[in-house]
Amino acid sequence: MKAIVLTQYGSSDTLSLQEVDRPILTDNNVLIKVHATSINSGDWHLMRGEPFIVRLIYGLLKPKVKILGFDVAGQVEAVGKAVTQFKPGDEVFGDLSECGFGAFAEYVCPPESALVHKPMNTSFEEAAAVPGAALTALQGLRDVGQLQPGQRVLINGASGGVGSFAVQIAKILGAEVTAVCSTKKIEKVRSLGADYVIDYTQTDITQARQQYDLMLDAAAFRSVFDYLPGLVSQGTYVMVGGSTVRLFQVLLFGSVISRISDRKVKSLVVKPNQTDLLTLKAWIEAGHLTPLIDQCYPFSELPTAIRYVEQRQVTGKVAIRV
Repeated sequence: MKAIVLTQYGSSDTLSLQEVDRPILTDNNVLIKVHATSINSGDWHLMRGEPFIVRLIYGLLKPKVKILGFDVAGQVEAVGKAVTQFKPGDEVFGDLSECGFGAFAEYVCPPESALVHKPMNTSFEEAAAVPGAALTALQGLRDVGQLQPGQRVLINGASGGVGSFAVQIAKILGAEVTAVCSTKKIEKVRSLGADYVIDYTQTDITQARQQYDLMLDAAAFRSVFDYLPGLVSQGTYVMVGGSTVRLFQVLLFGSVISRISDRKVKSLVVKPNQTDLLTLKAWIEAGHLTPLIDQCYPFSELPTAIRYVEQRQVTGKVAIRV
């Protein structure tokens, strides 16, 4: 099969299209013909080996993971003898981040627990845009942020992959949503259902008088301390994306801030699971949740797609047609 292979850490120039062996089907796994995948920030962090903790987990000098990609959508070609949920011909999608990655290839063979049936009303490209980003948004809002109906939520980075899902999911959960994005993306973000949109090029959101029950930060490039005045008493700040420096700030000081103040500061570790994927699938099929695709690249141009994502100007997700 063809695959985009990573042999050393570095820029997207280190990726190459190669012929490799097809994965071997085992008892609990599902062989999928990949029709689409999408790019996440986690992909280029793994590609570059940054921050350094990535190398401690995935290989100090050379990457242990040769084929990246954790968002997948495709069709089942064969199933292991212990598989009960799928059969050949089924259309599926899922998150492979806890089972070895490998979506940047023509075939992948994950355990059935990583997959659910694809929403009937989406293309493979749209389905592939969902898992990583939408799971992050859902778990950040519902599980870590404990968002309740009627609460006010601020979503920073609302036009990105996670943010575009977060705006829609927050509305599904019954919140009043204020979205933060740049001027040229205001109308697109408003179309996702945001009640209010703040143009960060015109307004410093840390100086706004409005306070929020929850802040979901998918573009954390400022100090967490700047955002605390914008939270109500017992309000929560949740970081789900942004710079490495800000992530370590939240990890180092979040628990201290939460103990000594009346505001909580948290970060998210996404836990892929079938239950949440089925929730997302149901919302998509009901018309409540729609993947926002910025561009769709052919498989051979996947390195170019990663370079585009690294520029942080994407509206929604970048999909790859395999």
